[in-house]
Amino acid sequence: MEEPAELRARLLRRRWLVWGMLALSFLIVFFHRIALAVVADQLMAEWSLTASALGNLGAMYFYVYTIMQIPSGALADTLGPRVTASTGTLVAGIGSVVFGLAPSFGAALFGRFLVGLGVSVIFLSVLKVQTEWFRTREFATITGLTSAVGNSGNALAATPLAWLVAAIGWRFSFVVVGILGVLVAAGCWFFVRNRPEDLGLPSITEIEAWEDGALSSACRLPPARPVPLRQALAYVTRSSYTLPLFVGAFGLNGSLMVLSAMWGIPYLMQVYGLNRAQASLYTLGTALGIMLAGPLSGLISDRLRRRRGPLLAFTALTLFAWVVLVAWPGRLPLPLLRFLFFFLGLGSGGYLLIMCLAKEVSPHAIAGVATGTINTGSCLGAAVLQLLVGLVLDATWDGRLVVGVRLYSPTSYRLGFLLCTLVVAVSFLAALRLPETHARNIAPEYPFPEREPLRVD
Repeated sequence: MEEPAELRARLLRRRWLVWGMLALSFLIVFFHRIALAVVADQLMAEWSLTASALGNLGAMYFYVYTIMQIPSGALADTLGPRVTASTGTLVAGIGSVVFGLAPSFGAALFGRFLVGLGVSVIFLSVLKVQTEWFRTREFATITGLTSAVGNSGNALAATPLAWLVAAIGWRFSFVVVGILGVLVAAGCWFFVRNRPEDLGLPSITEIEAWEDGALSSACRLPPARPVPLRQALAYVTRSSYTLPLFVGAFGLNGSLMVLSAMWGIPYLMQVYGLNRAQASLYTLGTALGIMLAGPLSGLISDRLRRRRGPLLAFTALTLFAWVVLVAWPGRLPLPLLRFLFFFLGLGSGGYLLIMCLAKEVSPHAIAGVATGTINTGSCLGAAVLQLLVGLVLDATWDGRLVVGVRLYSPTSYRLGFLLCTLVVAVSFLAALRLPETHARNIAPEYPFPEREPLRVD
């Protein structure tokens, strides 16, 4: 029989393989989230789309993502991350192939529906695995690393995708991405396990208890019964923290997706006269900011044992960048514009801290449902704001066309981006209402009496 130290060492090694496969799936989530921005003008020309129609095509991903967040949290809590993430990544891969081969706009919408449906379950599966395989004090840091890997998908969907589209066309590019997604789904099925106990290892809770001397290394904690979805939702909806977290996620992620997932590249091409490759370098800067924001916000937050302060700082940075983008008279100097796109990505660290707070103000047993509910806000924000900005652009369009593509004025974009600025300001006010958790769970340990486990001493 293995000694506790050996079991601990095995767990600490194996968790990186489990996490790594899911992180690859998360990369695919972010790739598809912003990939349409690179080919937006080609899609508009292909099917003679208006800005609102293109906004709906991009938002289809987020419509499905939004609807699926609470069910996804329940799936992560019940079926487990292995089945949930493997199936979701497979469906997303198939959807990408369908989109690439779509003969009509309706078929393209269906492909994006499948992509959104598939990727909608990945993030909460990753969070659930992190809860089961990583210590509480490591949660923000590992969430930051997850964000860095996932957001490398943003980087791949910028300049590298532009190069690939130039080489083989947008259709075959999405087919290739879909095939790669199917391979990642297979990897998740073979290598991911829901919890250490599935491999005969102690739980991460027991590891922490052993390390803190609160539990003898010869003792084990029996698993507690799962909480019914109705009960979990009732707890989350009654919490005074749910609405501020929801609003914060809505504004921070929604505004970021407006820029990086849909309108950033068209804005740069039409207002500043950049070509596709040049414009994609600016959104690549946003992607690099997001990649840096994950580890940076997690490291700062875990080291300071603070969540609320860093959240307010990152949200303030986002608000400042949007205000400059909207209020600057005339066109921005290109060097300053590069910094603003980078800072808007860096400000995404605030969204990651919102997800950490969502976990820490909720009982461990309903982590999936709690984070799923809050993540609904981020998805809804992306869907609604992309569509609203498209409607503003269409409403202020002056009738100009270039090769069948609508050309929007700087004023039109300014008005559309003003919506994002206002929503981020509301997110900052919402963050002021959140508690400081000091990087620990502040929820009652057992708010559901019928599932309280008995300790074995």
